[in-house]
Amino acid sequence: VPLPVPVLVLGLVLVLGGRAGGGGGCQLPAEWRPLSEGCRAELAAIIVYARVLALHPDPYGAYNYLPWQRGPPGGPQQGAGDLFYSAEIELLCDQAWGSMLEVPAGSRLNLTGLGYFSCHSHTVMQGYAYFFFLRMDENYILLPHGVNFQEAIFPDTQENRRMFASLFQFSNCSQAQHVLSFSSDWEIQEDNRLMCSSVQKALFEEEDRVKKLQQKVATLEKRNKQLRDRVKKVKRSLRQARKNSRHMELVNRKLSEKLSSAGGQIPYINSLKQENSHGTYLKV
Repeated sequence: VPLPVPVLVLGLVLVLGGRAGGGGGCQLPAEWRPLSEGCRAELAAIIVYARVLALHPDPYGAYNYLPWQRGPPGGPQQGAGDLFYSAEIELLCDQAWGSMLEVPAGSRLNLTGLGYFSCHSHTVMQGYAYFFFLRMDENYILLPHGVNFQEAIFPDTQENRRMFASLFQFSNCSQAQHVLSFSSDWEIQEDNRLMCSSVQKALFEEEDRVKKLQQKVATLEKRNKQLRDRVKKVKRSLRQARKNSRHMELVNRKLSEKLSSAGGQIPYINSLKQENSHGTYLKV
């Protein structure tokens, strides 16, 4: 059974993926915030503790492709090689409380969507046990569930056992797995789990409220700028109107002075006309 490609290939894939996929290929959403494993465990659809029995190469498909592969899913691998594979796993315990998968310990399942991708990797090794965050698609295919774009597969270590201890019903685990029982701090872990979602929800709601307030402030600042521009235009128009008014007053004053000076000369002109007309009458 082929094993996963070396980690060196993963580095090469990440570099090539960054170049071929562009700068935005691995960009997280602007509102992204990191979540603790406990909080993400509450959001994961399925959580199992299982051992990897076998690995099988997967063809290029809907869940196995790289950004520079433009062909349709189900087509040729287009140079993907052995980057993608599926795993046959055996459940060492019943699925975690709250999981959507209703199968008992000892069940064997096929898990796809594993391998080295451009921005992340879901990798396992044959013969080792892991804690899996899983989801099921519309075709009932099991896939890693990278909640919040974070890790979906956790190796079987003491630290991870303690972290996920409150999620499993250890009485249904195989005899070799009783070491998983960390009952001393179970209540503390359970309290943390119960508080996690409510705290995260409150934080997200607060962030949404701040974002809405920022949008309102931006809108008000835009309107304020528009009002300032309008006020400037009105002041400019008022100054121009006053200037025009002063100019008209000056023109009217000069015209009045001309009319006044012209009005004083009119009686003299009339008297001349009368004298000339009288002389003409005498001559006749």
